[in-house]
Amino acid sequence: PAGIRTTLESLTDLTYPTESHEIVVVDNDSTDETYAVAASLASGHEHISVAVEEGVQSSYAARNTGVSHASGDVLAFIDADMKVPASWLTDLSTVFRETNADYVGCDVELFVPDGERRGLVARYNLAEGFPIERYMSELDYAPTCCMAVRRPVFDDVGPFTADLVSGEDVEFGRRVAQAGYAQRFAAGVTVYHPVRTTLGEMISKYVRHGRGREQRYQRYRDTKQSRPWYHPRNFLPLHPGRFYARMSGSTAWLLLPVFYLVAYVCKLARVWGQIRERFGKYFDNMS
Repeated sequence: PAGIRTTLESLTDLTYPTESHEIVVVDNDSTDETYAVAASLASGHEHISVAVEEGVQSSYAARNTGVSHASGDVLAFIDADMKVPASWLTDLSTVFRETNADYVGCDVELFVPDGERRGLVARYNLAEGFPIERYMSELDYAPTCCMAVRRPVFDDVGPFTADLVSGEDVEFGRRVAQAGYAQRFAAGVTVYHPVRTTLGEMISKYVRHGRGREQRYQRYRDTKQSRPWYHPRNFLPLHPGRFYARMSGSTAWLLLPVFYLVAYVCKLARVWGQIRERFGKYFDNMS
């Protein structure tokens, strides 16, 4: 509930004309006050609507529902609990108007939410960053939290795969690239994403990523980011040189050994997610 309030309050401050855009909030069959908060905020704004996806518990199913309710020529995605600057849609509109882009990834800046402690995990998350430009240049995708795409592209390559638990943005970006559409990183368009502040949150994230990675490996063997759970590289520590190069400019050197350990724990959590996804039915039968 607090996350969706943060996001909608941010979106209602946009400078882009309200008659030229719509905001579709999708509640994925939540069990708390999220829907009530979204509906309350939407009631005061004609350009905000609230839809419900209760058939499939999946962020990608929810996004597909949002697309089906939207009528715009460009589909811009944002996650609950994120914030955007007032110029977000104006800047995105400029990118689409002045370039040949069909699919755009925005820059993402991480922040520590108000009232949260800037502890070790938060500092690691801030130092790790969100390398959208690298994702797009090496893997042909932008995370859905900062992605915008022309509707004809979405209609052509098809919707998100609704039952993937994580990483469908990778698979969707791959489809867009293979179809020959122009992908562009918009360095001047920034959205703001809260950091995770506890090790449990980080581990949960990477377990989910591992499950999604295994799902993608089983279905799409040509996805660049996927390899089977048993691959030896999954269990090796991170390459120290590459890790240092990635983190040294964004944190104190005394913290690097601790951050290296956190990164390795997260990597192993991702492998556990892959194993859990691959052999989940056996675990369930044992329990």
